[in-house]
Amino acid sequence: MKNLKKYLLLGATLFFLLCFFFFPTKKEEAVEEFSFPEAKEEGEKWMVDIKGAIEKPGVYEVSSTTRVIDVITLAGGLKKDANTDFLNLSRKVEDGDIIWIYTEKEIAALKEGKTTIEYVQEACHCPDVQNSACLSTDTSTTNSSKVNINTASKEELMSLSGIGESKAEAILAYRKKTKFQTIEDIKKVSGIGDSVFEKIKEHITV
Repeated sequence: MKNLKKYLLLGATLFFLLCFFFFPTKKEEAVEEFSFPEAKEEGEKWMVDIKGAIEKPGVYEVSSTTRVIDVITLAGGLKKDANTDFLNLSRKVEDGDIIWIYTEKEIAALKEGKTTIEYVQEACHCPDVQNSACLSTDTSTTNSSKVNINTASKEELMSLSGIGESKAEAILAYRKKTKFQTIEDIKKVSGIGDSVFEKIKEHITV
């Protein structure tokens, strides 16, 4: 009887020792084997300003992966009279971008070269600010997306790199007397030399 108790006690001790050493090890292995992958890092946070024919104009914090159409959605969507013909809605935004949403009336007048976009002047005292959402005007684009130096308004001319208010007015004064025959003719305008022309030649047409 004493030997039986002795064997039972020894067996119980061995059982608890096995439980202590064996099961924690298995648990660690299970956790290591089925551990969750680390979450992907989110894009860098940027600030974008959207104005014009939009329901909720203002400055919005967005991810570096955000596109123009996403900012429009974030700002409550387009107003009924908005026109996006000249905007690249699929373009990825950059920190500090300004997105102008034009109206149908403004686009119609812009195509005729008969108007200035007055709300730009009212909203911003630096009228040479460019619209970050405008369609690219590289050599693969059509002339309709370029600035026509014979018909463009002062504000359109000032959207060109290196063309401020005084140069834009000089262009307007020049073309009242003589129509530009080629884009190179713009260098005949006072204050516009080779360096300025190199910056704008891919973005203008006649």
